[in-house]
Amino acid sequence: MHNRRLGRWGLKVSEISLGSWLTFGGQLDEKTSIELVHAAYDRGVNFFDNADVNANGQAEVIVGKAISGLPREGVVLSSKVFWPTFPGPNGRGLSRKHITESVHASLRRLGTDYLDIYFCHGYDPDTPYDEVVYTMNTLIQQGKILYWGTSGWSAAQITAAYGVARQYNQIPPAVEQTQYNMFVRHQMELHIAPLRADRGLGVMAWGPLHSGILSGKYVDGIPPGSRASLAQMGWLRDQLTPERLEKVRQLGRLANELGMTTAQLAIAWILRRKEVCTVITGATSIPQLEENLEAGEMAGKLTEDVLEKIEQILGNLPEDGG
Repeated sequence: MHNRRLGRWGLKVSEISLGSWLTFGGQLDEKTSIELVHAAYDRGVNFFDNADVNANGQAEVIVGKAISGLPREGVVLSSKVFWPTFPGPNGRGLSRKHITESVHASLRRLGTDYLDIYFCHGYDPDTPYDEVVYTMNTLIQQGKILYWGTSGWSAAQITAAYGVARQYNQIPPAVEQTQYNMFVRHQMELHIAPLRADRGLGVMAWGPLHSGILSGKYVDGIPPGSRASLAQMGWLRDQLTPERLEKVRQLGRLANELGMTTAQLAIAWILRRKEVCTVITGATSIPQLEENLEAGEMAGKLTEDVLEKIEQILGNLPEDGG
């Protein structure tokens, strides 16, 4: 497993990481979830991504139990704050009150004294940038978090927060966590990636398989037990258009020629971008985890010729104003 720096910062994270969204406390039982965390760590994964709203906090409880059997100094642990977690008008957003209460709750559930990275899990128009920046800076000074970042923020919003931090000698956001995959690429490639050069911002990619579509498992229908088979995942079934599935079939044939799976091709394609410090993956089994982790070793197969073939299949190269 290769490691990459968090933008210009000194922290290093495994280029492929493991997230808890929809799986821990949801699709998977606690025993399987803990086994996945330990298997990932044994294979070189050091970054485990969380959010306080995942499974209503239960995902953090499970991850906390999993890392209790691992050396804390060898783990890079994150969580997020923004969405409603407490009753009342102050139970959501990025106010100093909600951030402070939320980080304490996440620390209790995870069973740790500090988070390596704490993300603003959305932009809050009701809270000024200086309040967010000062609160995150205070948590860093208190030793409760080491770095802070954003998730789902625009380049303009990140730049504004960065400017406030520099103006008042506070610590700026170190990383943005953004959705990035073969089907969703405009925001990252045109707006977020340039901040790596301009501000030293780290970039983490979530949703690398577009909720499993880019794994190829839906090309012949919806398998029982898959995410798309769940009643609450109607939005995912709406994504399974004939045009999109045909592109996945073509990607699958190309992947087969290269001696890899469709999922590995999709992850390796993201890792071609040096702005990306880690690709956050999900897994429901050890074989699926191992398949994902092997993608890092296959990135070298993506020659210029192969990348051109991928662009011809996708037909969605971002352009300014697109």
